[in-house]
Amino acid sequence: MIGTDVGAQAGMLAGRHPDIHAALDPARVAAQRHRSLELPSAPDDFGDSGSGGRGESYVVAQRATRTRARGINQLVDIVTGNSRADSRILVDLLGGDGLVSRVVALSGRDDTVIATCDASPFMVSQAWASGTPALRQRAESLLFRDASVGGVLLAYGSHHIPVPRRGTVAEEAFRVLQPGGMFVLHDFLTDSPVDMWFRKVVDVYAPTGHDYPHFARDEAMSYLTSTGFEDVVATVMDDSFVVSGATEQQAEQELGRYMVDMYGLDRLRDELGEQGAHRRAFELVCDIFRYEDADGGFREVQVSSDAGTGAVTVTMPREALVVFGRRP
Repeated sequence: MIGTDVGAQAGMLAGRHPDIHAALDPARVAAQRHRSLELPSAPDDFGDSGSGGRGESYVVAQRATRTRARGINQLVDIVTGNSRADSRILVDLLGGDGLVSRVVALSGRDDTVIATCDASPFMVSQAWASGTPALRQRAESLLFRDASVGGVLLAYGSHHIPVPRRGTVAEEAFRVLQPGGMFVLHDFLTDSPVDMWFRKVVDVYAPTGHDYPHFARDEAMSYLTSTGFEDVVATVMDDSFVVSGATEQQAEQELGRYMVDMYGLDRLRDELGEQGAHRRAFELVCDIFRYEDADGGFREVQVSSDAGTGAVTVTMPREALVVFGRRP
């Protein structure tokens, strides 16, 4: 499987994506070829079903490329709008099967080159299978040269990194960034609706469970400031899911399907069947994803129709914590 062979991945990058290959550290790649990556402290949640992971279900969800495009484009904009580095390479540390790369390609932008990275061999293999350049590496042990890239993105799974290693990830990002390059950390606040979704739904209905601590704002900022990043900013970003259907019922079912696939809610499928699981997932989404506004109201799941096409769109509100800073 290509996902386990870092040497083969580097060779493919050399032939197909020489700009990314040129940023790699040959000594680090060579050392990696002669040893397996350190085994994870817990099972690979994003491996295939044979290994007990939910990777296959996750990949199915990611075929709906536009569902998470709103947040992804904002994260890429933070890098491209603030970086003063020469390199256009943006290292996507938790890139999975390459969703960020595909969203960027759909937008037609040419101001960045995405290097998809992940620790899961299955995810890396799936990325290559879809034509996305990818490299197997851990976020806390990067294979890139010092001062070789313009941006580093840690997003959509940052909470999977054990707390004692999170500072090391920031240090590695600092090491590989060129002066002026940007590091962006994205996750979700502790006790937020997203955190509640993981604790009350994913941890209950996914065979992999989900016992991973999310972030406090001060904690996330401290990783960047203590590492030496400058102009550190913490903000809350609209990271809503957006799905569509021909009718309101179809759009609601599509959001439910996406959530079941995305988070591998197999036990919900076993309990209620496929369609029943989709319906119940949508109901749980409506119960959990509610954000209080400044005026005391709530942002909740919204359903809207296009007067021209008749298509129905369902938007699930989701707020993400984003902390970013620049290497001096």
